[in-house]
Amino acid sequence: MNVLVSGASGKMGDEVAKEIENHKDLNLVCGFDKENSNEKGFPIYSNIDNIKEKVDVIIDFSVPQATFKILEYAVKNKVPIVIATTGFTKEEIEQIKEFSKEIPIFRSSNMSLDINLMARILQEVAKVLKDTDIEIIETHHNRKLDAPSGTAILLANAINEVLEEKKTYDFERMKRRAPRSKNEIGFSSIRGGNIVGEHTVCFFGENETLEITHKAYSRKVFAEGAVKAATFLVNKKNGLYDMKCLTGDVSNAT
Repeated sequence: MNVLVSGASGKMGDEVAKEIENHKDLNLVCGFDKENSNEKGFPIYSNIDNIKEKVDVIIDFSVPQATFKILEYAVKNKVPIVIATTGFTKEEIEQIKEFSKEIPIFRSSNMSLDINLMARILQEVAKVLKDTDIEIIETHHNRKLDAPSGTAILLANAINEVLEEKKTYDFERMKRRAPRSKNEIGFSSIRGGNIVGEHTVCFFGENETLEITHKAYSRKVFAEGAVKAATFLVNKKNGLYDMKCLTGDVSNAT
């Protein structure tokens, strides 16, 4: 299976390349990034029109602007794509849904299987502790562009899915002087050093607090998940898939 990596020159591009090397049935044929290069041992194109290789699936770890460029290529050539990029607006997410009518698309804000297990656990906890104050704290390296992280939003969305009274999201608490609303999920973003990713969800009660935390020590976990998603996605019907599909719920495709 021939793979194209979008964002091939970045840190996650390197991790995906290493992971592909561990699979005898996968072949990294080319990459897409902002500058041409051959230093990685495979051609990296900055212009999608120059891609000549036969591609069976795309893995995208880039930025939203680059994602939509490679999506155009994917739709034109009917190639399935795994989107692991974060930082999309609501409108851009809707655009991706429209693209999924033309090709199979697998999109997740976090490719770690454990994070998605955490999301399921949070749903069970939230059903019981729905009256607590829910806060999400996320920590990442100092080069991350979006805040809060896509994973923090993923976890908040998972909680909201199971609540009858939906929570609002507060991203800008510093802009006002007022007490905390009971009907909100607050977000705190910390940036520094080379932290791969840490997410803690806190359920604050009157007399006790429950915290659930996930820590990623290596970017390898995201590369592993992306490659699993890529092998899953090939030969699937057009539609939008996510990490629930990798854990057995294929009906989750939309």
